[in-house]
Amino acid sequence: MTAKPWTRRRFLMTAGAALSASAQPAPRRNVLFIASDDLNHCFSAYGHPLVRTPHLDSIARRGVRFDRAYCQFPLCSPSRTSVMTGLAPDSTGVYDLRKHFRESVPNVVTLGQAFQKAGYFVARVGKIYHYGNPGQIGTNGLDDEPTWNLRINPAGVDKTREEPFLTNYTPTRGLGSAVSFYASPARDEEHTDGMVASEIIRLMEQHRGEPWFLGAGFYKPHVPWIAPAQYFDRIPPGQVKLVPFEEWEMKIAPPWAYFTIPAHWGMTEKQRRDAMRAYYAAILFLDAQVGRLLDALKRLGEEHRTTIVFWGDHGYGLGEHGQWMKQTVFEHAARSPLMMCGAGVASAGRPCARTVEFLDLYPTLLDLCGIAQSSGRLHGKSLRPLLENPRAPWDRPAVTQVHRTREGRTVRGYSLRTERHRYTMWDEAREGEELYDYARNPRELANLAGRREAAALKRNLQSRLRTIIAARQAAPA
Repeated sequence: MTAKPWTRRRFLMTAGAALSASAQPAPRRNVLFIASDDLNHCFSAYGHPLVRTPHLDSIARRGVRFDRAYCQFPLCSPSRTSVMTGLAPDSTGVYDLRKHFRESVPNVVTLGQAFQKAGYFVARVGKIYHYGNPGQIGTNGLDDEPTWNLRINPAGVDKTREEPFLTNYTPTRGLGSAVSFYASPARDEEHTDGMVASEIIRLMEQHRGEPWFLGAGFYKPHVPWIAPAQYFDRIPPGQVKLVPFEEWEMKIAPPWAYFTIPAHWGMTEKQRRDAMRAYYAAILFLDAQVGRLLDALKRLGEEHRTTIVFWGDHGYGLGEHGQWMKQTVFEHAARSPLMMCGAGVASAGRPCARTVEFLDLYPTLLDLCGIAQSSGRLHGKSLRPLLENPRAPWDRPAVTQVHRTREGRTVRGYSLRTERHRYTMWDEAREGEELYDYARNPRELANLAGRREAAALKRNLQSRLRTIIAARQAAPA
């Protein structure tokens, strides 16, 4: 077949069409912002041998898994507030589950507001900011209305029907922090997290073709561990291994470092195994709901223009140092899952060992979506270089803090984590210090803070920590 000759008219028409096409703006990236509640690293994307999570694994396989990501405060509201404002707790003034950040920083532009200003539809289903789990399920709780165009608060059978059936190993604790569980006969879609997935999928369908930021706020694996029975069945009781613990571990650090007193709240070894099995079952249930979201993205053709973020608000203890749940600055509570894939994530299947903070999420998402920062000073830094090359140079430590109140006295603990070390000071070091070398002792069993050979290292880390604290305590711009 003979090609058509290039006439002047044909050349001008072709060039004009090309110019017209290039003038069209590229489709805006979506953001699927998936949050989990009280999730640690006990799933297969992070190497756990028993808790197989194929859907979370697929996020890690398609993008970047951050192996040293840290929350700002190991408690729901302070951590989530920092993520959504881009400010550390000492700027937001949020250290507990009651105070709202707008009391301290009324004009701050949240992550959701920044996307709204850029023309996005911004919505959440479930828990992104804090509200009591399970007490406030189905309500707005301590949410921030200006952040969203739409808020949806489902409440499934786990909240409306099944709480009376719980097995509770710590009855003296409130339900939101009790070690309690139930293998439910109800279907996934009848549970709150199943409803979260269904509503997010509906919003994807409804807003297909327009830029959106959707927050999928899952409640699991927060207690009570109510999940469909099929997920319990996938965890053979005989294969659940206890976290190693000796009583002397609770004397390694200063007394203020410990939250669970007595160790394991007095649970027997069988009770601890039962609790761990229920926690694992809740993670499997969470993974299945994440899989529904990923399948919907693919079905709708939105997969390749959507940035997917999966994060847990803080870590969670299952017996490390005799500690359960959160509210410590040990590694098990300060370290949190963080994975990103999809649009803007150039690297695939490569873990990142750099130390990052959840404060970095706000500037990262603005960067990936081409949105100008309008919120004044942010405390984090865009992770884009690490999404392109997980081994790129990066020399930023992570800071996690906690407040401890006992007998009418409140003591602050600040902890700085580098790729190798953690330094922690309690009440400006007047109430004790901790220094751990994870290359030599990953279980934090040797506190080097009082050793002469570690004095120079301790001074250096303490100086860095004090500098960061001072900058973050300054009033936001």
